[in-house]
Amino acid sequence: MSQNERLIDASVEDVFGVLTDGWSYASWVVGASRIRAVEKGWPEPGHSIHHSVGAWPLLLHDSTTVEQYEPLRFLRLTVRAWPTGEGIVEFEATDQNGRCHLTMREHTAKGPATLIPDAIVDPILHVRNTETLRRLAFLAERRRT
Repeated sequence: MSQNERLIDASVEDVFGVLTDGWSYASWVVGASRIRAVEKGWPEPGHSIHHSVGAWPLLLHDSTTVEQYEPLRFLRLTVRAWPTGEGIVEFEATDQNGRCHLTMREHTAKGPATLIPDAIVDPILHVRNTETLRRLAFLAERRRT
């Protein structure tokens, strides 16, 4: 399992404001190119955002579904990117004197990607998720409450 952490100069509320805005997903998730739809009810469990992954004209249409949501604390998603498979991504936030300490964990869950050893996948996910958290931080810091 790949794990990244970042101290964000924004409140937990601002960070979760970005995390739970399905329409912002392509702005901060590395690899997501556009959002096609956000189901009414997102970010409640069972609801999805429908996105495209890749670069035009080689776009794959897939979805991300909320598995668990504890407002201002925890968000667990199932991220689909077939034909490579599915992953589980977790975000856990804690307040540190008005700033948000955000931990992001990701691992492959289904599909061909599970055949690749963690020793190869985890460093790749770590680099990608470092950039993902950097982008998320920029958005959260811009919207400070």
